Amino acid sequence: MTETAALKELLLSRIRDVPDYPQPGVMFKDITPLLADPEAFEALTEALAQAVARSGATKIVGLEARGFILGAPAAVRSRIGFIPVRKAGKLPGATLSQSYDLEYGSAEIEVHAEDLSSGDRVLIIDDVLATGGTAEAAVRLVRSAGAEVAGAVVMMELSVLGGRGRLEKALGEAPLEALLTV
Repeated sequence: MTETAALKELLLSRIRDVPDYPQPGVMFKDITPLLADPEAFEALTEALAQAVARSGATKIVGLEARGFILGAPAAVRSRIGFIPVRKAGKLPGATLSQSYDLEYGSAEIEVHAEDLSSGDRVLIIDDVLATGGTAEAAVRLVRSAGAEVAGAVVMMELSVLGGRGRLEKALGEAPLEALLTV
């Protein structure tokens, strides 16, 4: 078994499906069993750190909330800065914001205005790529700060929801990597 196949098997074995959460018809991918397993969490962190090295990133942006859990240890392992992208109204001080459309309405994300600048190469990390709306907004937010988007890495892509095309369009030449595709 290859190292990549072993990683995928380990990660998938620690992700729990929760039917009808948060609403009927949704199959929620619960990563808390993975986070509770030090071997699996370390393997995931190492895979993300390898993606950071390939990207040449100088900072990681983690998307609220599970992107924080995955991005922060990858930043520490890679010895680069970690920048949280939060839902609107959660950060004190001056922020940059980006609105985006949801299936039923809209949302907004923010970053501290001083956290990103023109010299930064930023890798966006999140747990799941679903429709791609939040990650696409993060790409626009990073660019609005004057920083370069080095790419995006997600732990898991839900291919049936089609977010890859939307996010790849937003990324342009920057790569998108999914450690797992389900």
